[in-house]
Amino acid sequence: MSTQSPRTDAPAKRGSQPGKLKANTLGLWDVVFMAVATSAPITVMSGNVPFAVGYGVGTGTPATYIWATVILTVFAVAYVSMARYVTSTAAFYGFISRGLGRVLGLGTGFMVTFSYIVFEASIIGIFSYFGHLAFQDQLGLDVHWVVFAVVGILLIGFLTYFEISLAAKILTLLLATEIGILAVMAFGVLFHGGGPDGLMPETLNPVNIFLPNGLQVAAPGLALFIAFWSWTGFESTVMYGEESKNPKKIVPIATLIAVTGVGVFYTFVSWMSVAGNGADQAIALAQSANPLDMFFHPTDVFVGHGWVLVMEWLMMTGSFACAMAFHNAAARYMYSLGREGILPSVLGKTHLKHGSPHIASFLQTGIAILWILGFWFFNKDPYLDVFVLLAVLGTFTLLIVQTVTMAAVFNYFRKHHPEENIWRTKVAPVLGGVGMLGVVVLMCMNLDTAAGPAASSLLFKLIPYIAVGLFVAGAGLALYLRKANPLKYETIGYVVLAEDGHGPVLDEEEPEPMRPIDLERIRELERKNPLGVLELTDEDELELERRKP
Repeated sequence: MSTQSPRTDAPAKRGSQPGKLKANTLGLWDVVFMAVATSAPITVMSGNVPFAVGYGVGTGTPATYIWATVILTVFAVAYVSMARYVTSTAAFYGFISRGLGRVLGLGTGFMVTFSYIVFEASIIGIFSYFGHLAFQDQLGLDVHWVVFAVVGILLIGFLTYFEISLAAKILTLLLATEIGILAVMAFGVLFHGGGPDGLMPETLNPVNIFLPNGLQVAAPGLALFIAFWSWTGFESTVMYGEESKNPKKIVPIATLIAVTGVGVFYTFVSWMSVAGNGADQAIALAQSANPLDMFFHPTDVFVGHGWVLVMEWLMMTGSFACAMAFHNAAARYMYSLGREGILPSVLGKTHLKHGSPHIASFLQTGIAILWILGFWFFNKDPYLDVFVLLAVLGTFTLLIVQTVTMAAVFNYFRKHHPEENIWRTKVAPVLGGVGMLGVVVLMCMNLDTAAGPAASSLLFKLIPYIAVGLFVAGAGLALYLRKANPLKYETIGYVVLAEDGHGPVLDEEEPEPMRPIDLERIRELERKNPLGVLELTDEDELELERRKP
């Protein structure tokens, strides 16, 4: 496979260099924590579990996380198989470009880039909601949520200006504290033998996802969709490949740890939150005006009121960590499209000293602020509108891209690397694709319910059209470039980290394997002509020339 450096049209600005991230910066656990931070354990547990308990499958909610863990683990097996051959910040976009072609690749690339762009503003919404509550309850200060939101975005923009290792250290610290407080609550319940109904092991029965479990009517589709929603961002491990040490080894391991580790933790914490309250009270609290009490109450009873106060602050810092992780992901997607010249090439520049995609990061900061100011201008709620609506918008497009990725992985290995394991390259992509397609169907069936009051808004009604519009724009641009600028078209999804780790290069198409029937005919001719004088067609000669070392 041959490589060449990608062309860039714009000169490097002062303090910048052409698209080279700082390599060999992140270790295994740095990548794991960066990915898990996007999942935001304390945010999804406190926000998603009560919703699933109150309106999904009741006390059977922990079982939904078992199902999601199994399906996403199969997805991850196929996903990381391709990561062993392709090291690129483009991630989904790069994988789909290689497996299904550049037109589909750029169409889905626009979709996934948009998803990560809106995720930061979404998480900042719930960060400002938690911040407003913590300051009001514990300090007696009534600070408007938009102040928390704008300050949070600006602080994230400042921190991500520097090299990725700084963000990794901050995220590791914040993630450790939010995991720690959830573990304190969960083990407190476990060591006390649970609440009024004991430990309730029956909540883990996988069959429970099809039963109401204390509710009048079961909504298994909604509960499963919420469970899968809780993993959003785990796939970002691949984005950090160009900045990792030994990425072809680290990224696959980090992805599987992020998926299975998070799954086991989510299952345990959701189980203990239900058991700590008891069947009836868990449902009552989940449906109350303050569903966060489903976590605050068992923490207060089994650990102590002081830990409830700590939990309020860590909900705020945990959501901040999640928003920063999504900021990094969005900036790297824009950087990837920028260095290929699909977006303005200035976005493909990196900082001369820190190796960060600082220009793309600045743009992401500005976009996030505009989202927040727009919701504030229309007097929207930071939780019900900013967080929920933008999360549904981003998740809708992201899950579609994840499903297409499985088809891309299957098709890529159908054409290349036949020596690879059948389970990883054939079976896992099919099972993962079917599983993700099922999630997409559940998402479409339950989109209104998941959005709650925000479902009445114009933006919610536009979600399917936004997704289609993004795909059409990307695919249309690729078709245009194929005729108008073939060189730029060739770069779509094909800029990767060089084998020696020294910067990005254009990875050319792998040659198709030699046609078996032609090869057999050539061997027959060689046997008949021991002196090596062969009567070959022009096509045969080209085929042999191409196969020379």
